[in-house]
Amino acid sequence: MQSINTAVAGDRRADLIRQAAGHEAVAEAAAASGDVAESARRILMALDCERRAGSIGPQVLQLIKPRG
Repeated sequence: MQSINTAVAGDRRADLIRQAAGHEAVAEAAAASGDVAESARRILMALDCERRAGSIGPQVLQLIKPRG
């Protein structure tokens, strides 16, 4: 069961990275044509995809509590 979840997470992560690359390509084209606003929007969308891709998978919790 764990390998299925890992495979799904890997597919989702790869999809988000592909989306980010697409946004970056559109941002580059928009910047080259002088559309700075569209370029900025696409850069932010690419960064959001990269952030979401980085957060997929197991999360590390703080298991050790500081002694007080």
